[in-house]
Amino acid sequence: MIALGKNWSIAFEHDEYENNLELVIKDAIEAVKKTTIGFYVNVVTPANFGNPDDYLTKELISIFGDEIKLKFIDQCGCGGYVLRVWKNN
Repeated sequence: MIALGKNWSIAFEHDEYENNLELVIKDAIEAVKKTTIGFYVNVVTPANFGNPDDYLTKELISIFGDEIKLKFIDQCGCGGYVLRVWKNN
């Protein structure tokens, strides 16, 4: 797996992600794994699942614990929601 040594974003708000919550969670976990310590990934989730704090935050914390810090950013103009995940250690 190639780690990304920069802040970056990944969009899951369209195509196969729109109606597949399990896929959104699975690929969000992979995106966090790819993020280098000291950087963050903005995970953009589909509008129809609502605020990612309601379903994604707890999943990421259960896997990464204190290795990450999370912050809900906002709903973006495309309708999706942005959850920023920093890789601490």
